[in-house]
Order: sequence, then structure tokens, then C-alpha cells
Amino acid sequence: MASRSDAGLPSGPAAGGGYDTVVVGGGVGGLVCAAYLAVSGRRVLLAEQHDVTGGNAQVFRRRRAYEFDVGMHYVGDCGPDGLLPAILSGLGIGSDRVPFRPLDPDGFDRILLPGVTVDVPVGWDRYLSRLCAALPAERVGLTRCVGVLRAVAADLRGGMTTAPGVPRAPMSQELTAWGGRLLGDLYDHCALGPAARTLVAAQSGNYGTPPSTTLTSTHATMLDHYLRGAYAPVGSGQTMIATLVEVIEAYGGEVRTRCPVERILVGDDRQVAGVRLAGGGTVCAPLVVSNADYRRTVLDLCGGRGFSPAVVERTRRATVRAAVATAYIALDRPLDMPNTNIWWWAHTDVEKAHATALKGSDPAFAFLSFGSLKDPGSRTVCPPGHSNFQVMTLVPPLDGPPGRYRRDPSYEAAKARLRDALVDIAEQALGPFRNRITHLETATAHTNHRYIRNGSGTPYGFDDWGGHGRRPNIRTGVRGLYAVGANSSFGAGILGTALSGISAAGRILRRPLLAEVCAGAVLADPARLPPRTDGFDPLRISRGRARRDARGLAGIG
Repeated sequence: MASRSDAGLPSGPAAGGGYDTVVVGGGVGGLVCAAYLAVSGRRVLLAEQHDVTGGNAQVFRRRRAYEFDVGMHYVGDCGPDGLLPAILSGLGIGSDRVPFRPLDPDGFDRILLPGVTVDVPVGWDRYLSRLCAALPAERVGLTRCVGVLRAVAADLRGGMTTAPGVPRAPMSQELTAWGGRLLGDLYDHCALGPAARTLVAAQSGNYGTPPSTTLTSTHATMLDHYLRGAYAPVGSGQTMIATLVEVIEAYGGEVRTRCPVERILVGDDRQVAGVRLAGGGTVCAPLVVSNADYRRTVLDLCGGRGFSPAVVERTRRATVRAAVATAYIALDRPLDMPNTNIWWWAHTDVEKAHATALKGSDPAFAFLSFGSLKDPGSRTVCPPGHSNFQVMTLVPPLDGPPGRYRRDPSYEAAKARLRDALVDIAEQALGPFRNRITHLETATAHTNHRYIRNGSGTPYGFDDWGGHGRRPNIRTGVRGLYAVGANSSFGAGILGTALSGISAAGRILRRPLLAEVCAGAVLADPARLPPRTDGFDPLRISRGRARRDARGLAGIG
């Protein structure tokens, strides 16, 4: 719990500040929320503990030759009526500033099961046709299953984007019957066999849980997101992050990096009063938006102060989804393949594969993402004639902060085994390439904690917060405190966290921002954003104005 000194909260404006909102953490959710508040006239401070903003959407560079995206491997629904472009356009950010390039519309994801290969195309009808062609004996069950998923996704999306003043359509029978039930139950209802179950759930690495614990609505919205078109940002995901920083700063907000928050201050009246910074000093503000891990927000930053005992206990007991391990690989030759991702599965028992991952055994499935295919003209992804890709799999989440682990012999040995297993999988999918490797490194759940300060090392958030699929609301119950990010009810991923950010801003401003921007509203003036020059470096911009030219920024070339 909070110390007694928190009860006597300081008053008055922060030194040199006078902020009315502090955003803790510069992931996508925090940045989107801060940007919408800034363009609406709020005085915003965003405090990020790392060297750059972006959270799981940031990039890192190696050997002055390669740039790897951490988490923005592909995003869906970025067409003319897409949700993410609408959120950006509401901030005056058009495709000229944050362009998205489509992956292969005839197969943006390639699913590899033993004896079965399916290239997933854009569009629900074509998707179902490919599934049925791959498993013709399962046609009846697949048609029924995909029909439910499609209807549930359409209802949920329509509910979010209905224009202000327009009555919402009544919930469909499918949403009423299946939206809150588990995907595994839908499989049973449709009498799907093992191969069909695995094929439909092949992209479950996008949210990190098996059908037995995944809500049908979660899987339906993920599929719909990508079947509307899969894209990758031109110039890396850091370009979107940098542009959000530019919006915040153009409207008088401040982005501070290397600025960890030690405490969110909550008074005896359960009203938030600001934050105390780890380096000393207090920033007073009547509104705080936490983009930090929800468990850390409740138990550590607030010390449970202001929350009900039930919420504190539920948060303490909550389980999280799997963590992620990634091998980052560069080769001195290009890849001769379409602009697609690969989902590789060792067998067709989807439940066993997820259980194996949570035991820390050798990976039974993996996701391959190819940066050099998605942005072939980039000057930062890799040199001409080279390639850059990642191999990811699920691993057990951490029980808590890992402590000192670097150079620990047992950790290094386990990491090396995992690295070799991921390279083996990649060679099964792509053919031999070991003798052409120019860079190879591995990130684990420990790495995620080190850079993102996520106690469990997972990018997916809670699995069970008092019930499967149950997640915290944007409103926390503490007056003036809102929580955004991967643990919110909007889910993980780039779009999910962006939706949490615009939702929090909308609740603070008391206006339906998402519906407004989907209807074409633009709250910001694009002319206020700085011009782009040939030397534009999104990683540099993402540090915030005060640290833009600080030492330690990795370069390319």
C-alpha cells in the first residue's frame, strides 16, 4: 500500500509545467490518448521510462545496417474505411505522413500444417473457400464456423463505428449466442476435426491463447481485422510513433523519455493528484492515464491506493497470456518469395501446441515475419541484396521481475537452445540459409520486461482477470485515473491499444471520438506538423524534443 506521505499531496502547478494530464508510458495506447487530448486543448505531459517511445511498436538497429520491428509486424484494416487510418486521420495524419503498404492480397499469411498449405487471402468468402479446398471433408463444419465468426465480427465492428446520433442495430443471433463463449465450444458445435481446428486457429499467435481459453469474439475480431486487408507501415512502425510524438508536441504537449514514474499519487478522497518521478520531483495533475502494465499500475505505482479491495485482489491473482521469444535474423542474400508471413505448425493438435509452449518445451508452432519483403525500398531495414526477418514463438510468461539474469549460464544456455530451435524451424519453412547469416540474436520474455517494464514479459496482457476474456475497463474506479494498453478490454496489438487510447481520450473529453473520426471528423490541423526532410529519422523524433540529439542513438550506414 502507499506510504503515509502520499496522503499529504502537494498542490499547485508543476515546476515549469502546469499540466492537466500526465500520461505514464509511451506505447501506442498512451501516445494516441495523449495526442487526442493535446489537440483538444489539454496540457499534456507524456513520461516514458525508455530511451524512445513506442513500447512494443518500436524498432532497434544493429551493425549500422539492419533495423528490426519489435511488434508491428503487420496490421489489418488499413484500407479507405479502416479503423487505424481513421484514428490517425482524426489527428491530421494522412497516408502522406504514415503510409501503409499492403501485403500480398492473395496470401498475406501462409499457413503450413503437415500435409496442408493455405495462403490466406483478403476477404471472408475467399478465406472460407481456401479452407474448404484444403480440407474438403470438413466443408460443412468450416462453413458453419466461419459464418458465426464473420457475423460476430461484423456486429462488434459496427457497434464501435456507428456514427453519433444513429441508432445501433440490434445484436445478431450469432453475437448473442457466441460472442461471450469460448472458441473451443464453437469448434465442438461445428464438429471440427483436429486439422480444421488448428487451421482456423493457425493465427492465434496474434493474441497468444488456445481455443479452449479464447473468446469467440476475440478470434472473430482478429480474423476480420486482417481479412479486411493486411498491411505494413512504410519506413517501419517507428514512423507512426514519431508522428504521434510530432502531433503531441505541435499542440503544446511534452514528451519526456528516460523519465520513469515512481508513483501515481492518489489522495484520501480516491482522486488522482499527479505523479512522482523516479529522478525526483512531483508533477501535479487532476488526470493521469497509465499506459504501464495494469498490474504494475494498481499494485506498484498506486500501491493499491484508491482501488477497491476486490479489484486489488483480482489484479493480484490474475493470470496472463503467454510471452514471446524472437530470433532476429539477417542474411547476405534476398528472399525469393511473396510478400507474406508464415505460420508454421509441427502438428495439428492446437491445444497441445499451446500447452507445450507454456511448459517451455521445443516450439510446436512459430510465426515468420519478413521486414525486407514488407518495405523493400527502405534504407534502414537492410542493405541492398540482403534480407531481414524474424521467427517468433510463445514461451512461458515470467512469474515476476526476473532480477539479474544477463550472463547467467543457465539463462544463456536456454536462450541458445531456443535460438537454434527457431533457426531450425525457419530452415524447414524457407530452406537452408545458415551459411548466409550476417546477424542473429534472440529476445525472450526477460528482454520484454527489460525494455517495456512488463512484469510477466507478455505483449498480450491478461488471460484471466476474474474470468476468461474479462479485462479491466478504461475507467479504473480511481477518480481521474484511466488505464490503456494491452490489458484493456480492447485487447492487445497495434489496433487494440490504439482503440484503448482513443477510447480513454473520448471518455475524458465526454465525446464519442471513435465514431466521430470514423465519420470523417478531423480534430487537428496537418499544417501544424513539422515538414519532413531527407534526414528524417523516426527513432530520433520518438525520443521527444528535449532528448532528440542526446548521445546513444543508433544509426544506419
